[in-house]
Amino acid sequence: MRCMIIVKASRETEAGEMPSEELLTEMGKYNEELVKAGIMLAGEGLHPSSRGARVRFSGSQRSVVDGPFAETKELIAGFWLWQVRSMEEAIEWVKRCPNPTGAESEIEIRQVFEADDFGAEFTPELREQEERLRAEIAARQ
Repeated sequence: MRCMIIVKASRETEAGEMPSEELLTEMGKYNEELVKAGIMLAGEGLHPSSRGARVRFSGSQRSVVDGPFAETKELIAGFWLWQVRSMEEAIEWVKRCPNPTGAESEIEIRQVFEADDFGAEFTPELREQEERLRAEIAARQ
């Protein structure tokens, strides 16, 4: 199963404070462990929400709201995409993670939908389209 591991933002990450050399070193070692274990598919840190935007949808209308966004605890500072055998395995790996902010922090684990999760609504034509798009993405890497 694939999981997205979501590192929640903090006041410091939203202020644009960069991690210390010590934390970057610890995270580098942790990422090496994830790669060697065959778990890590992707992982990146994100700029603060002040450099972002949200597009709101209301029927056919679209509106853009520029950051920063107020609720720090609801924002994301970074993420990993992992391939694991179970939610329990993902939890065990997250428990080994260096504290991403060095202070109070939280990491959320969410399972990624797979094609079979969508049931009959995911028609053979939609499956074929999804496979074609994934192949196209892989070819560009």
